[in-house]
Amino acid sequence: MERRLAAILATDVAGYSRLIRADEEGTIAALKALRADLIDPKIAEHHGRIVKLMGDGMLAEFASVVDAVRAAVETQQAVAIHNSGLPKDKRIEFRVGINLGDVVIDGDDIHGDGVNVAARLESLSEPGGICVSGKVYEEVRDRTDLAFEDLGEQQFKNIDRRVRVWRWVADGPAVTVDAGKVSVPLSLPDKASIAVLPLDNMSDNRDYEYLADGMTEDIITLLARIPSFFVIARNSSFSYKGQRRDIRQVGRELGVRYVVEGSLRPVGNRVRVTIQLIEAESGNHIWAERFDRAAADLFDVQDEITNAIVARLEPELTRAEFELIRRRPPADMDAWDYYRQASGILSLKGWHERTFTEGAELYRKAIALDPEFAPARAALSLLLSLGHMIGHVTEPDEALSEADQALALDSDSSEVLGFAGCALSDLGHTTRGIELLEKAIEQDPSNAQAWVALGAALLSNRQPELAIEKLEHGLRISPRDNRLAVWGGILALALGFVGRFDEAIEQARVACRRDDKLHNPRVVLAALLVTENRLEEAASALAEARRIRPQLSLREARGIVGGRYAKALQKIWEL
Repeated sequence: MERRLAAILATDVAGYSRLIRADEEGTIAALKALRADLIDPKIAEHHGRIVKLMGDGMLAEFASVVDAVRAAVETQQAVAIHNSGLPKDKRIEFRVGINLGDVVIDGDDIHGDGVNVAARLESLSEPGGICVSGKVYEEVRDRTDLAFEDLGEQQFKNIDRRVRVWRWVADGPAVTVDAGKVSVPLSLPDKASIAVLPLDNMSDNRDYEYLADGMTEDIITLLARIPSFFVIARNSSFSYKGQRRDIRQVGRELGVRYVVEGSLRPVGNRVRVTIQLIEAESGNHIWAERFDRAAADLFDVQDEITNAIVARLEPELTRAEFELIRRRPPADMDAWDYYRQASGILSLKGWHERTFTEGAELYRKAIALDPEFAPARAALSLLLSLGHMIGHVTEPDEALSEADQALALDSDSSEVLGFAGCALSDLGHTTRGIELLEKAIEQDPSNAQAWVALGAALLSNRQPELAIEKLEHGLRISPRDNRLAVWGGILALALGFVGRFDEAIEQARVACRRDDKLHNPRVVLAALLVTENRLEEAASALAEARRIRPQLSLREARGIVGGRYAKALQKIWEL
């Protein structure tokens, strides 16, 4: 009988019977989708193997305990983000147990005491949580930045010994607070409200303490420059330095919807920074990421990581706020709500004529409520300029007027400068557009939209090599942006412009895979393939674009790819 040591991961769905009673078909379909889109890929990414599925449960094994725990944590975080946009009675939440033990091999199946303990740990877990055995904890405690709480020794049914259990704590151990010291909760601001807590220094080296504090201050400063965010000042955030903190309590005390926390530790000759974005009221993780950089020059590392963190926080915060607003009754909407809802409409509904109409109407409602709302005017100018470029908006006058009014109201905001600069560049005012975009980046180096827009403007100005540099940087600093499919198409065109067609075609295919409901990158792919005389593949890509958008016209397609590729598209238009 073959045996081996393995990390065993067991899961089931909390409240599965209730979900099935309420909506059997919908629950089964949603569970299958979660497994296909989130769970199975995470297990494969961390070198795990799914042993078997058991209704709402699953058993998987890993050769590495660290891989098993990371797969579980990242899966629970991803599921939490997925659930944040759903009503509570529709959410599918998993309980997870992980054990390290000897297993008996039976074909593709595994059995034994190690499996039984994993199943018992899973039953002890809370919805969205993870419980691990003492063996697992000892293996991962010094190899990850994850926090665990000791639940003590537990006696499980049919297990002849007590098992030490540790619970993964997504937002750190709970804090006991003297009720007499709790103040009245502050009301939430109209904007997305954030507190950035001091990064924890996981080293005894004082240089890293200064680095952690400096990075925290820089993150606060950069986020505060974004007009759509309400950011708690440094002194209040640093009052929590060195304390064990309950994120829910922090949210109540500071009056914020979101909390950013993290840690910094040296690993060899590198610095590792872990950042988490948490919804304060629920304690749910919205986003988490780890940044590794060489520690040769602490000040260079500080700037580099800070900009990367802010660039990735902004779209995550915007996405979370947009989902919140979508669930709000129209009667409760104010100018900021209209603005934020309009800002997500292209990525959600595609580049259709009705999308531009709906988005413009939302921006106009925001401006009607607040005529001095510069970001809304700048964003409206950009939306109208994009619509004009691809043929949905016939007259550019309103776009030009709104850009000018936005800049007159606020010429220092990176957001306003970025939107207006992009709009003016799209409308043929390339030199002024480039100047505004460069100023936007100077004001906020983490403004990914401005980097990409600058690259597109430089491409129009026939500076393709410099354009590629700006475009690649924009995509790099915001790798989870909902605009990546469009941005990747622009980069593909730039690569084709300098004759790097193999890279250009691959970049266009990547852009297509990023969004299966967007026709733009497929038009780009078709134009590039024609240029390489791959007519059959080009016709197929164009047919797919037309399937997604049946009203696609040659004029619109030309607007997407620009004049250089217009003849290429015409060559296959009637095929």
